[in-house]
Amino acid sequence: MTEKVKQYAPKIWEQIQKSKKILMHLHPSPDGDSVGGVLAMTHLFKRIGKKVTIISGDSVLPKSLSFLPGFGEILPKNYFQIKPEDFDLFLILDTSSLNQISKIDKIVFPEKLTTIVIDHHSTNEGFGTIDLVETSYSATCRILYDLIKEWRQPITAEMAVCLLMGIYTDSGGFKYLLKTSRETFLAAADLITIYPDFPKAIFTYENMGQPEQISYLGLALSSIETFFSGKVAMAVVPYKELAKRGIKKEHTDKMEVSNYLKSVVGWEIGISFTEVEPNVVNLSLRTRDAEKFNVAKIALATGFGGGLKAAAGATLKMPFQEAKKFLLETIKKVYPGLGEP
Repeated sequence: MTEKVKQYAPKIWEQIQKSKKILMHLHPSPDGDSVGGVLAMTHLFKRIGKKVTIISGDSVLPKSLSFLPGFGEILPKNYFQIKPEDFDLFLILDTSSLNQISKIDKIVFPEKLTTIVIDHHSTNEGFGTIDLVETSYSATCRILYDLIKEWRQPITAEMAVCLLMGIYTDSGGFKYLLKTSRETFLAAADLITIYPDFPKAIFTYENMGQPEQISYLGLALSSIETFFSGKVAMAVVPYKELAKRGIKKEHTDKMEVSNYLKSVVGWEIGISFTEVEPNVVNLSLRTRDAEKFNVAKIALATGFGGGLKAAAGATLKMPFQEAKKFLLETIKKVYPGLGEP
């Protein structure tokens, strides 16, 4: 546990204890860290007598995480379909910016709403009443694990599997070099002691595919282009190709295409470049060497994204070819040493 987490733990717990109605959300294209974090905290909050509401945010709920306890309580609503003024606390987890709460419109918090941001993304500049941003952690669920320990609250089996899936997914199955520390494994070891059926949870998560996802994966891997003397590889998929095959936006989420690309020796940066709707391009960026090529810098430089050094994302709302040109120009500006696209 870092000193920063230890320092913030009592402040956050004080606000939680004072609150009666707590709001939480999932960030766009929610992953295991987002879903696992809100569900783990929901189990804790209910045990101490709080009323909790979780909204799904802008995206369709991921079926791959539907086995997590409490998943059925997530409301399929975004921030603009609720009344934020009905809550006294908004706990904002694994969310690096306001547009990661919703991209539909500008986010404005009610004056009397306390907001607590708990996150591990380096691009988070802080936008809450209380901001606990600890970038040395592999996952927001790891921060939550330490906070719960510091609050001396028991971790139930339901909480353990939720926290474990957050840590497992955001560390790339404990494969990401950065931040997958000894402490990451110790936390996981404690959680699997509480929830020993963890292999089944991981198997379920990794084997919930749909035919459209496999169709998308084949399409993406057959559309690879390389740039910057072969150092940057992009899977470039226009919307018309998705529409032809009945592939929806949710089928493209978390398909690890960019991870496939960066697995190739010589392809230093892997990018999934998918037009999920007409004139809306989703980017997923990964790198073989996060110290040499920090992809969060690229995502941030677009003005529409952020993330971690090794894994980042962005959404470009512009025509397909314009977005492609813009991204290549952005990469060149951030890393001029790569040369010409």
